[in-house]
Amino acid sequence: MTSSATVGHRRPATGPWLFYGPRGARPDTRASRQGTSAHGALPQAVLFDRDGTLVADVPYNGDPARVTPMPGAPEAVAALRSLGIPVGVVSNQSGVARGVLTHRQVESVRQRVDAIFGPFAVWAVCPHGPRDGCGCRKPAPGLVLAACDRLGASPEHTVVIGDIGSDIAAARAAGARGVLVPTRATRPAEITAADETAADLIDAVRLVLGRSPGGRR
Repeated sequence: MTSSATVGHRRPATGPWLFYGPRGARPDTRASRQGTSAHGALPQAVLFDRDGTLVADVPYNGDPARVTPMPGAPEAVAALRSLGIPVGVVSNQSGVARGVLTHRQVESVRQRVDAIFGPFAVWAVCPHGPRDGCGCRKPAPGLVLAACDRLGASPEHTVVIGDIGSDIAAARAAGARGVLVPTRATRPAEITAADETAADLIDAVRLVLGRSPGGRR
């Protein structure tokens, strides 16, 4: 099995695009339900924003060659997988609605990210623009809820990690836990409004697992 293989995807007219892992099977979340951290049960799933969180933010990127992982991101994802915690991606891609990205380009970039990190269990992608009135574009909860449904995880036992306020607002709207990892694109007001922050993705994962000295609770 190659990490870039797509074994299932669907493109609803009004909902998110979903891409998922080998054989289209639902990952087994029993390991994360049974495990514990310093603060209790491990999350049933962890969902990452793509641009600015997992990989460097290249506006409307449709070129796999321009995909660069953020510092510590592969290690952070690997740490969660080592504990049996399913990981997924929730990403706004309004470039599709704006006519500057195609489904093929979104898929090509997804394949490149999966090649770098290993295949994510689910991708939930919003192809709509800010004025389309969909329920999936962050800060709406649709991407988080769709990913949780695919993974068989309850939102209240799911963590969303992102770099801007809409990531955290989507988590909050879905009933999930949100952890903000600020970058230069993060506004000061978004940092102030976040319930939990982390210096980088490694620190975010430690916070999720109850092991981080940083962040706010």
